[in-house]
Amino acid sequence: MYYIFDGTYAGYICCVFEAFSRKEIDARPTRLDLIQTTLFFESRPIETHPERFQRVVQAMEKKIGHAGMKLFYQNFLADEEKAWLNGFQLLIKLFQSETLDLKNYGDPQILQFHQTIKKVNRERHRMKAFVRFMKDANELYTAIIEPDFNVLPLIIDFFRNRYADQQWLIYDIRRQYGYHYNLKEVQEVFSTAEMLTDESQSLQVSLDLKEEEYQILWKKYFKSTNIEQRKNLKLHIRHVPQRYWKYLTEKT
Repeated sequence: MYYIFDGTYAGYICCVFEAFSRKEIDARPTRLDLIQTTLFFESRPIETHPERFQRVVQAMEKKIGHAGMKLFYQNFLADEEKAWLNGFQLLIKLFQSETLDLKNYGDPQILQFHQTIKKVNRERHRMKAFVRFMKDANELYTAIIEPDFNVLPLIIDFFRNRYADQQWLIYDIRRQYGYHYNLKEVQEVFSTAEMLTDESQSLQVSLDLKEEEYQILWKKYFKSTNIEQRKNLKLHIRHVPQRYWKYLTEKT
């Protein structure tokens, strides 16, 4: 049985509630756009109910505490069905038993759980280093990202604290949503037809008149500090994977 939820963490947790309510603990949580048609599996739409979400997370906190809850959220942000299913099955085990030892690395599911979280946190760390802002004509600093995992919720506090004196938008082009800071609060924003082009599906930014000059200056600085004789491309790619290059000013 496929449980089709809305892609939010609240919707995902509601799948756990429904699994116990309907006694369908073998269900598989997924989004509608990811489901694969098959003759052997039925599907059921799962509605997101805030009260059901709260009931489950409160029970989770009693059993594994705030730190354990944070791990399940990070696993969810892997944004892939395999990780969702593994986390879902661990939550089923958690509520079927008195407790769940999340440090039992001898359990293949728990080992996979932590390996996924490690990948998500590595991507979170890289995003903090590789985000590049461009100033537009409206004094808004915009950064386009395309991470492998949905780490945007994990880096917002970092940028809000670091750039509290300027308006900015960080936009995930792969998932077509972002966060905008207006000097007072951070708000989640979603794409519109006007924001995306038909051909490239890339966010259009009208640059400030001096932005291109700053970008040229930064490229010259980057080039001047580079020592050609000590160039190690293999090591460089290891620390700065090529998939990030198209959003780095010094690489374009």
